[in-house]
Amino acid sequence: MYPNLSTGAIGVQATFGEAVELAARYGFGGVDFSIVEVEKIVQAQGEAAVGKLLNDAGVRLGSWGPPVNWRTDEASWQADLPLLGRRARLARALGSDRSSTWIMPGENDRDFAANYAFHLERLGPVAEGLAAEGCRLGLEWVGPKTLRDSRRYPFIHTMEGMLKLAADLGTGNVGLLVDLFHLYTSNASVSAVHSLPVAQVVNVHVNDAIAGRSPEQQLDNERALPAETGVTDIAGFLQALAAIGYDGPVTVEPFSQRLREMTPADAVQTTADSLRRAWALAGIPFPG
Repeated sequence: MYPNLSTGAIGVQATFGEAVELAARYGFGGVDFSIVEVEKIVQAQGEAAVGKLLNDAGVRLGSWGPPVNWRTDEASWQADLPLLGRRARLARALGSDRSSTWIMPGENDRDFAANYAFHLERLGPVAEGLAAEGCRLGLEWVGPKTLRDSRRYPFIHTMEGMLKLAADLGTGNVGLLVDLFHLYTSNASVSAVHSLPVAQVVNVHVNDAIAGRSPEQQLDNERALPAETGVTDIAGFLQALAAIGYDGPVTVEPFSQRLREMTPADAVQTTADSLRRAWALAGIPFPG
Protein backbone atom coordinates (compact mmCIF):
# COMPACT_ATOMS: atom_id res chain seq x y z
CA MET A 1 0.00 0.00 0.00
CA TYR A 2 1.15 3.52 -0.64
CA PRO A 3 0.34 7.06 0.57
CA ASN A 4 -2.03 8.68 -1.88
CA LEU A 5 -3.03 12.32 -2.28
CA SER A 6 -6.56 13.55 -2.92
CA THR A 7 -6.32 17.33 -3.07
CA GLY A 8 -10.09 17.74 -2.95
CA ALA A 9 -10.34 15.71 0.25
CA ILE A 10 -8.10 18.18 2.07
CA GLY A 11 -9.69 21.32 0.61
CA VAL A 12 -6.95 22.10 -1.91
CA GLN A 13 -8.04 23.21 -5.37
CA ALA A 14 -5.62 21.87 -7.95
CA THR A 15 -5.56 20.81 -11.57
CA PHE A 16 -4.43 17.29 -12.38
CA GLY A 17 -0.94 18.50 -13.23
CA GLU A 18 -0.73 20.55 -10.03
CA ALA A 19 -1.92 17.59 -7.95
CA VAL A 20 0.76 15.35 -9.48
CA GLU A 21 3.42 17.95 -8.74
CA LEU A 22 2.26 18.34 -5.12
CA ALA A 23 2.18 14.57 -4.65
CA ALA A 24 5.73 14.23 -5.94
CA ARG A 25 7.04 17.16 -3.88
CA TYR A 26 5.69 15.88 -0.58
CA GLY A 27 6.35 12.17 -0.92
CA PHE A 28 3.01 10.68 -1.99
CA GLY A 29 3.17 7.60 -4.15
CA GLY A 30 -0.13 8.25 -5.92
CA VAL A 31 -2.82 10.78 -6.66
CA ASP A 32 -6.58 10.58 -7.01
CA PHE A 33 -7.96 12.08 -10.19
CA SER A 34 -10.97 12.94 -12.31
CA ILE A 35 -11.06 10.66 -15.33
CA VAL A 36 -13.09 13.31 -17.17
CA GLU A 37 -10.31 15.87 -16.62
CA VAL A 38 -7.62 13.40 -17.64
CA GLU A 39 -9.58 12.43 -20.73
CA LYS A 40 -9.60 16.09 -21.81
CA ILE A 41 -5.83 16.29 -21.33
CA VAL A 42 -5.36 13.14 -23.40
CA GLN A 43 -7.57 14.54 -26.15
CA ALA A 44 -5.48 17.72 -26.26
CA GLN A 45 -1.98 16.34 -25.67
CA GLY A 46 -2.10 12.59 -26.14
CA GLU A 47 -2.00 9.65 -23.75
CA ALA A 48 1.80 9.58 -23.82
CA ALA A 49 1.92 13.09 -22.34
CA VAL A 50 -0.02 11.99 -19.27
CA GLY A 51 2.15 8.91 -18.91
CA LYS A 52 5.30 11.03 -19.12
CA LEU A 53 3.97 13.46 -16.50
CA LEU A 54 3.37 10.59 -14.08
CA ASN A 55 6.64 8.81 -14.85
CA ASP A 56 8.72 11.98 -14.50
CA ALA A 57 7.07 12.71 -11.15
CA GLY A 58 7.36 9.13 -9.91
CA VAL A 59 3.65 9.16 -9.09
CA ARG A 60 1.00 6.62 -10.01
CA LEU A 61 -2.75 7.04 -10.34
CA GLY A 62 -4.85 6.24 -7.30
CA SER A 63 -8.63 6.03 -7.46
CA TRP A 64 -11.27 7.83 -9.51
CA GLY A 65 -15.00 8.31 -9.16
CA PRO A 66 -17.14 6.59 -11.79
CA PRO A 67 -18.16 9.41 -14.15
CA VAL A 68 -21.83 8.46 -14.08
CA ASN A 69 -24.46 10.62 -12.41
CA TRP A 70 -26.29 7.64 -10.95
CA ARG A 71 -27.79 9.33 -7.88
CA THR A 72 -30.16 11.80 -9.54
CA ASP A 73 -32.49 11.75 -12.52
CA GLU A 74 -32.66 8.80 -14.87
CA ALA A 75 -31.90 10.89 -17.97
CA SER A 76 -28.51 11.99 -16.62
CA TRP A 77 -27.66 8.44 -15.57
CA GLN A 78 -28.59 7.07 -18.99
CA ALA A 79 -26.64 9.81 -20.77
CA ASP A 80 -23.43 9.07 -18.86
CA LEU A 81 -23.45 5.28 -19.20
CA PRO A 82 -22.35 5.10 -22.88
CA LEU A 83 -19.24 7.15 -22.03
CA LEU A 84 -18.17 4.92 -19.16
CA GLY A 85 -16.46 2.21 -21.20
CA ARG A 86 -13.96 4.42 -22.99
CA ARG A 87 -13.15 6.34 -19.80
CA ALA A 88 -12.61 3.15 -17.80
CA ARG A 89 -10.42 1.84 -20.60
CA LEU A 90 -8.33 5.01 -20.46
CA ALA A 91 -7.99 4.90 -16.67
CA ARG A 92 -6.78 1.31 -16.79
CA ALA A 93 -4.37 2.07 -19.63
CA LEU A 94 -2.86 4.81 -17.49
CA GLY A 95 -2.51 2.48 -14.52
CA SER A 96 -5.65 2.65 -12.39
CA ASP A 97 -8.38 0.02 -12.25
CA ARG A 98 -9.83 1.37 -8.96
CA SER A 99 -13.05 3.37 -9.04
CA SER A 100 -15.10 4.13 -5.95
CA THR A 101 -18.26 5.86 -4.78
CA TRP A 102 -20.08 6.49 -1.49
CA ILE A 103 -23.57 5.41 -0.49
CA MET A 104 -25.80 7.61 1.68
CA PRO A 105 -26.95 5.85 4.89
CA GLY A 106 -30.49 7.14 4.67
CA GLU A 107 -33.18 8.46 2.35
CA ASN A 108 -36.30 10.57 2.74
CA ASP A 109 -38.31 9.29 -0.21
CA ARG A 110 -37.54 5.56 -0.42
CA ASP A 111 -37.78 2.97 2.33
CA PHE A 112 -34.99 0.40 2.71
CA ALA A 113 -36.37 -2.11 0.20
CA ALA A 114 -37.11 0.51 -2.45
CA ASN A 115 -33.72 2.14 -1.92
CA TYR A 116 -31.94 -1.21 -2.18
CA ALA A 117 -33.68 -1.88 -5.49
CA PHE A 118 -32.75 1.62 -6.66
CA HIS A 119 -29.06 1.02 -5.95
CA LEU A 120 -29.09 -2.33 -7.71
CA GLU A 121 -30.74 -0.74 -10.74
CA ARG A 122 -28.48 2.30 -10.94
CA LEU A 123 -25.16 0.74 -9.95
CA GLY A 124 -25.59 -2.53 -11.84
CA PRO A 125 -24.82 -1.08 -15.29
CA VAL A 126 -21.99 0.98 -13.81
CA ALA A 127 -20.38 -2.13 -12.33
CA GLU A 128 -20.91 -4.02 -15.59
CA GLY A 129 -19.33 -1.24 -17.62
CA LEU A 130 -16.31 -1.17 -15.34
CA ALA A 131 -15.99 -4.97 -15.36
CA ALA A 132 -15.95 -5.02 -19.15
CA GLU A 133 -12.79 -2.89 -19.06
CA GLY A 134 -11.10 -4.75 -16.21
CA CYS A 135 -11.88 -2.11 -13.59
CA ARG A 136 -13.27 -2.50 -10.07
CA LEU A 137 -15.82 -0.54 -8.05
CA GLY A 138 -15.45 0.16 -4.34
CA LEU A 139 -18.59 1.05 -2.38
CA GLU A 140 -18.18 3.18 0.75
CA TRP A 141 -20.59 2.79 3.63
CA VAL A 142 -21.18 5.93 5.71
CA GLY A 143 -21.26 5.23 9.44
CA PRO A 144 -22.37 8.25 11.52
CA LYS A 145 -25.67 7.74 13.30
CA THR A 146 -26.19 11.51 13.32
CA LEU A 147 -26.40 11.52 9.52
CA ARG A 148 -28.57 8.41 9.37
CA ASP A 149 -30.97 9.91 11.91
CA SER A 150 -31.39 13.01 9.76
CA ARG A 151 -33.19 10.93 7.11
CA ARG A 152 -36.66 9.39 7.29
CA TYR A 153 -35.56 5.91 6.22
CA PRO A 154 -32.19 4.42 7.28
CA PHE A 155 -30.09 2.57 4.74
CA ILE A 156 -26.87 0.56 4.62
CA HIS A 157 -24.33 1.89 7.11
CA THR A 158 -22.09 -1.10 7.95
CA MET A 159 -19.35 -3.12 6.29
CA GLU A 160 -21.52 -6.24 6.29
CA GLY A 161 -24.42 -4.44 4.64
CA MET A 162 -22.22 -3.00 1.93
CA LEU A 163 -20.60 -6.36 1.25
CA LYS A 164 -24.08 -7.78 0.66
CA LEU A 165 -24.93 -5.01 -1.81
CA ALA A 166 -21.62 -5.58 -3.59
CA ALA A 167 -22.35 -9.30 -3.87
CA ASP A 168 -25.94 -8.75 -4.98
CA LEU A 169 -24.77 -6.58 -7.87
CA GLY A 170 -23.44 -9.87 -9.21
CA THR A 171 -20.68 -8.58 -11.46
CA GLY A 172 -17.73 -9.94 -9.47
CA ASN A 173 -15.76 -6.70 -9.54
CA VAL A 174 -17.45 -4.80 -6.70
CA GLY A 175 -15.91 -4.48 -3.26
CA LEU A 176 -15.40 -1.84 -0.61
CA LEU A 177 -13.96 1.57 -0.05
CA VAL A 178 -12.92 1.10 3.58
CA ASP A 179 -12.82 4.37 5.53
CA LEU A 180 -11.41 4.25 9.08
CA PHE A 181 -13.85 6.93 10.33
CA HIS A 182 -16.82 4.98 9.02
CA LEU A 183 -15.45 1.76 10.50
CA TYR A 184 -15.32 3.50 13.88
CA THR A 185 -18.70 5.22 13.64
CA SER A 186 -20.42 1.97 12.65
CA ASN A 187 -19.03 0.44 15.87
CA ALA A 188 -16.76 -2.01 14.09
CA SER A 189 -13.25 -2.94 15.16
CA VAL A 190 -10.24 -2.84 12.87
CA SER A 191 -10.10 -6.61 13.45
CA ALA A 192 -12.97 -6.82 10.95
CA VAL A 193 -10.49 -5.89 8.22
CA HIS A 194 -8.56 -9.09 8.88
CA SER A 195 -11.57 -11.08 7.70
CA LEU A 196 -11.72 -9.36 4.31
CA PRO A 197 -10.26 -11.04 1.24
CA VAL A 198 -7.89 -8.47 -0.20
CA ALA A 199 -9.79 -8.51 -3.50
CA GLN A 200 -12.75 -6.96 -1.68
CA VAL A 201 -10.75 -3.89 -0.63
CA VAL A 202 -10.72 -1.59 -3.63
CA ASN A 203 -9.80 1.66 -1.92
CA VAL A 204 -8.91 2.98 1.56
CA HIS A 205 -9.45 6.30 3.38
CA VAL A 206 -7.80 7.21 6.67
CA ASN A 207 -8.56 9.91 9.21
CA ASP A 208 -9.33 10.31 12.91
CA ALA A 209 -12.48 11.07 14.87
CA ILE A 210 -13.19 14.07 17.08
CA ALA A 211 -12.13 13.63 20.70
CA GLY A 212 -14.84 13.81 23.34
CA ARG A 213 -17.54 12.32 21.15
CA SER A 214 -18.79 8.75 21.17
CA PRO A 215 -19.14 6.89 17.86
CA GLU A 216 -22.87 7.75 17.91
CA GLN A 217 -22.13 11.48 18.38
CA GLN A 218 -19.64 11.89 15.54
CA LEU A 219 -20.58 14.14 12.61
CA ASP A 220 -19.78 13.04 9.08
CA ASN A 221 -18.23 16.34 8.00
CA GLU A 222 -16.10 16.85 11.13
CA ARG A 223 -13.04 14.63 11.34
CA ALA A 224 -9.32 14.93 11.95
CA LEU A 225 -6.06 13.89 10.34
CA PRO A 226 -4.79 10.34 10.89
CA ALA A 227 -3.23 9.95 14.35
CA GLU A 228 -4.26 13.50 15.30
CA THR A 229 -6.64 12.73 18.19
CA GLY A 230 -5.94 9.06 18.84
CA VAL A 231 -9.63 8.16 18.87
CA THR A 232 -9.41 5.69 15.99
CA ASP A 233 -6.91 2.83 15.80
CA ILE A 234 -4.82 3.89 12.81
CA ALA A 235 -1.95 1.59 13.75
CA GLY A 236 -4.17 -1.48 13.95
CA PHE A 237 -5.94 -0.47 10.76
CA LEU A 238 -2.75 -0.19 8.71
CA GLN A 239 -1.42 -3.42 10.25
CA ALA A 240 -4.63 -5.23 9.24
CA LEU A 241 -4.37 -3.92 5.68
CA ALA A 242 -0.75 -5.04 5.50
CA ALA A 243 -1.68 -8.46 6.89
CA ILE A 244 -4.24 -9.14 4.15
CA GLY A 245 -1.84 -7.92 1.46
CA TYR A 246 -3.54 -4.68 0.43
CA ASP A 247 -1.34 -2.93 -2.14
CA GLY A 248 -3.51 0.03 -3.13
CA PRO A 249 -3.80 3.71 -2.26
CA VAL A 250 -4.24 4.98 1.29
CA THR A 251 -5.85 8.42 1.09
CA VAL A 252 -6.41 11.00 3.83
CA GLU A 253 -9.99 12.30 4.02
CA PRO A 254 -10.17 14.48 7.17
CA PHE A 255 -12.82 17.15 6.42
CA SER A 256 -10.69 19.42 8.59
CA GLN A 257 -11.36 23.15 8.78
CA ARG A 258 -7.87 23.65 10.18
CA LEU A 259 -6.42 22.10 7.05
CA ARG A 260 -8.69 24.12 4.74
CA GLU A 261 -7.38 27.35 6.24
CA MET A 262 -3.76 26.49 5.37
CA THR A 263 -1.97 27.33 2.14
CA PRO A 264 -2.08 24.48 -0.39
CA ALA A 265 1.57 23.63 0.22
CA ASP A 266 1.18 23.61 4.01
CA ALA A 267 -2.01 21.52 3.78
CA VAL A 268 -0.32 18.88 1.64
CA GLN A 269 2.81 18.86 3.83
CA THR A 270 0.70 18.49 7.00
CA THR A 271 -1.25 15.65 5.38
CA ALA A 272 1.95 13.88 4.37
CA ASP A 273 3.34 14.27 7.89
CA SER A 274 0.20 12.69 9.35
CA LEU A 275 0.63 9.64 7.14
CA ARG A 276 4.26 9.27 8.15
CA ARG A 277 3.21 9.35 11.81
CA ALA A 278 0.52 6.75 11.12
CA TRP A 279 2.94 4.42 9.33
CA ALA A 280 5.41 4.82 12.21
CA LEU A 281 2.75 3.98 14.81
CA ALA A 282 1.94 0.84 12.84
CA GLY A 283 5.63 -0.12 12.70
CA ILE A 284 5.52 -0.29 8.92
CA PRO A 285 8.32 1.22 6.78
CA PHE A 286 7.06 4.29 4.97
CA PRO A 287 7.21 3.81 1.17
CA GLY A 288 9.89 5.78 -0.62
